[in-house]
Amino acid sequence: MSIKLYELCGADENHLFSPHCWKTRMSLAHKGLDFNSLPTSFTQVPKIEGGATKAVPLLRDGDTLLSDSYEIAKYLEETYPDAPTLFGGEGGVALTNFVINWSQSQLHPLIGGLAMKDIYDILADEDQIYFRQDREAKIKMTLEELHAGREGKVAMLNKALLPLKLMLKGQAYIGGDAPLFADYVVFGALQWMRMTCTIPVLAEDGEVADWFNQLLDMYEGMGRSANAAA
Repeated sequence: MSIKLYELCGADENHLFSPHCWKTRMSLAHKGLDFNSLPTSFTQVPKIEGGATKAVPLLRDGDTLLSDSYEIAKYLEETYPDAPTLFGGEGGVALTNFVINWSQSQLHPLIGGLAMKDIYDILADEDQIYFRQDREAKIKMTLEELHAGREGKVAMLNKALLPLKLMLKGQAYIGGDAPLFADYVVFGALQWMRMTCTIPVLAEDGEVADWFNQLLDMYEGMGRSANAAA
């Protein structure tokens, strides 16, 4: 039985933009596992698999049903130990915990501020209603107000990426000579931005750009073939 992956999509089912779903996509490709992608809109998520989750990714592998990209990665590591490792041992798991917390606390808020109105614009009508109500209640302003001040966040994001830039001066990946799940955590955030944000943010050259481009081209160009924002 093939693996099923429920992934967040926009009005166009081929526009799969969720950072967390991209972590899982890259993890499955890293392990060499085939999967069926099931594009799922915001308002469809509560209806999948009998209401099993409030968020995607959601992975079904036989009788196993898992959500949360980190839990999925740990499951794949344990279930498919003969495939390339996603963590490289206990040290890699510890590293991943740090990278997840860094990405969620430093990168995601800035990328969300840069791209939130752009995300709204790519959603189907019913999802736009949900997204506006949910996000505006959280940010205490309209999407348009957030959008109007977003240019100031560009420099802030590049500053937040400085630790990654400095690390990549001495090694090819966060994982060392080859990528690990920790790389896919940050890749997912930047791919989310690449696929939604309509203003240039990431520098076109430099250590971070080189690292990101290498990951975009991996696994037969899976990341690069996903359409960037217009």
